Amino acid sequence: MNIDKKLYTLKYSPDTDSHLIPDIEKCKTCKSKNCTYICPAQVYEWNEEKQELIVNYENCLECGACRVACEKKAINWRYPKGTKGVTFKQG
Repeated sequence: MNIDKKLYTLKYSPDTDSHLIPDIEKCKTCKSKNCTYICPAQVYEWNEEKQELIVNYENCLECGACRVACEKKAINWRYPKGTKGVTFKQG
């Protein structure tokens, strides 16, 4: 099963507040922007024009890959509040 089909089997209950808080000033100085390609759910997008990181936290799989890959240690990552976030199911 490819990644797109696996992602389709997930259920999300997003919170109104992001559980992913990047340090935008550190992000601006990051050359690699690892978070924008390491995330399997494509949560992060870099807007070059506005020089900002867009965080689509509603899609987060809670794998923590962004936190590990961030060379600037700029992502304040925590689990979403209880009953919020991703639910994995058989598919």
